[in-house]
Amino acid sequence: MRVPDSALDELRETGFVRVPGFIPADVLAAARDALWTVFPTPADYFADPAAQARMAKSQFAGIKLFPYNNPALDALPVLPDLVDAAERFLGGTDIDLYKIELWAKYAGAIDYDQPHHRDYGNHTLVVPHPDRPQLTTIMLLSDVDEGCAPTCAVPLQVSARLPTTPQILAPGALVEHEIALTGAAGTLILYRTDVFHRGTDFAAPDASRFIIMTDFKRRGWQWTGKIAWPDQAIRPGWTTALAAMSVRQRDLFGFPPPGSEYWTPETLAGTAARYPAMDMTPYAPCPAETKR
Repeated sequence: MRVPDSALDELRETGFVRVPGFIPADVLAAARDALWTVFPTPADYFADPAAQARMAKSQFAGIKLFPYNNPALDALPVLPDLVDAAERFLGGTDIDLYKIELWAKYAGAIDYDQPHHRDYGNHTLVVPHPDRPQLTTIMLLSDVDEGCAPTCAVPLQVSARLPTTPQILAPGALVEHEIALTGAAGTLILYRTDVFHRGTDFAAPDASRFIIMTDFKRRGWQWTGKIAWPDQAIRPGWTTALAAMSVRQRDLFGFPPPGSEYWTPETLAGTAARYPAMDMTPYAPCPAETKR
């Protein structure tokens, strides 16, 4: 579904917003089935937590980076309506998709509680710009109520006047103002990187939570970002994932667009060999260009 303008207005003013029912039902069902190619099912995990001891190494042990070698999961970060919302919020089509994380959490694996913080420590070399924030998106792939370790966020109306630093507040600070970002599977959560928020621990035993996070920024601000996609391009499934995308979707990762001076007969042939399932027709240089 298209994110309504009113939701983006709330995002600008409050710093976060929830959009229920965002993921189409068939897309959500396929993605939920595909989760178990990456993570153990809750039943399997809780039957023998010791067999998944890696989940206890840190709060972030359940993060898997893109791609996932599964079309149902690989399609989520580039859903057209998600990209459309990012374009409208960031002010144009000249944007980068700079982070994708699929994240599983299981009750009891570790204490997931965090203090309130702003997501700029590892998203920029400087501090958030008040008028040009970066955008984090969370798609819930499981139902998340207050017992299922929801993300909590503090409205900008409360926190906007607080100093940029420290980035991380003392434990317990601002919890009286926080709102739990709960929702049914398929809900989209949008929040700005200058918003104080935190992860919380599970209140319900044998509960679990599954989300995918996709972050966007304006192109050209080289001091912002997180994941270098060329570094990820040797991961299993990368060639298949990019080949399945549209020209617009690939552009979000920094893939050379049609008409770029990068494209020559030689680079076109080499890239076609690297991505054998990709339709290279849109990237083919015009005959006049090849004669220069």
